Amino acid sequence: MANKTKSILEKYESKRENLLPILHEINDTDGYISKESMQEIALFLDISPAEVYGTTTFYSFFNIEKKGKYIIRLCRNISCHLAGKEDIAWTLEKELGIKFGETTEDYNFTLEYTNCIGMCDSGPAMLINNDVHTLLTPSKVRHIINGLKSNI
Repeated sequence: MANKTKSILEKYESKRENLLPILHEINDTDGYISKESMQEIALFLDISPAEVYGTTTFYSFFNIEKKGKYIIRLCRNISCHLAGKEDIAWTLEKELGIKFGETTEDYNFTLEYTNCIGMCDSGPAMLINNDVHTLLTPSKVRHIINGLKSNI
């Protein structure tokens, strides 16, 4: 058992209702939930690995592969689309040198689309990890990305 996973599991009782809190903590700690961690969780909770995998993949904010330090999720609902999402998507891809669904080679950035983030009146909008950015323009996106790059 990986030391991080083991230390997280030790905080919980071996009850099925602890599945989501365990998944959240592992995802927050490691940035993703590995297949090995899923196996250990299944053994610990005495549930099938398929149930752990199914729960992990059902929720879009759980990651099953390593992602970037900064996960950028651009809202793709109709409101953001009409407000200029395509220009924002193009700017993000150009600034980061990757396409949506990809992660930079240095694992600093991941680009993803997501469905509504509840900012329909302030689109286009995106999440960077848990931080919301609204009323995006290409210039604003370049400024945000340059700020993130300077923090790496």
